[in-house]
Amino acid sequence: MTIRIVLADDQELVRAGLSMVIADSPDLDILGEAGTGAQAVELASDLKPDVVVMDIRMPGMDGIEATRIITAGSETTRVVVLTTFDDDDNVYGSLRAGASGFLVKDMALVDIIAAIRVVAAGDALIAPSVTRRLIEEFARRPESSSSLRPGGPPPSQSRQIDGITGREREVLTLVGRGMSNSEIAAHLFIGPATVKTHVARLLTKLDARDRVQLVIAAYEAGLVSTSS
Repeated sequence: MTIRIVLADDQELVRAGLSMVIADSPDLDILGEAGTGAQAVELASDLKPDVVVMDIRMPGMDGIEATRIITAGSETTRVVVLTTFDDDDNVYGSLRAGASGFLVKDMALVDIIAAIRVVAAGDALIAPSVTRRLIEEFARRPESSSSLRPGGPPPSQSRQIDGITGREREVLTLVGRGMSNSEIAAHLFIGPATVKTHVARLLTKLDARDRVQLVIAAYEAGLVSTSS
């Protein structure tokens, strides 16, 4: 299956570099390029790509706001943020806006291409251990009175999770602790394929876009704390 991509970056050289690598990948296809956040939103709406590779600092509308609009308007288009600036505000802002991953431009191009494939397959490209670190750090921040997820509950109010089985709750807790599928399988003495099935069901039942949002849901529900 061909992965359809929109590149959004105000630096033409960055877009050109990615375009050259993508052109050598038969499973990837660039539908369009944008130099501003507003153009990225327009292209995403018109072309309905599988993945938008999004810079943050662009003239006019920035990449975080563009990501928020794109993810709110589509259940299928995913956003990978690719930026020079990997400070905390950019990371947290991107995740709040609905990005499925966060990359920096000094990564090898081959790793960026691999990340696009991961996100297009429906997963998050942030490793579980990194995901946990990000959310634990977020929990320490004063502005943690609002969730990483838009519309999430305040800290005094745990999110109620209904409609999941006891086993799914166990899996969700372990996902929240930053465990991979293989680690969860070993912990619960079940097969990796079974874990994958439970994770897929949790994504559906909790209306989560990817694993990052499952981790956030586990924290919001009080299944995991920064001290666990």
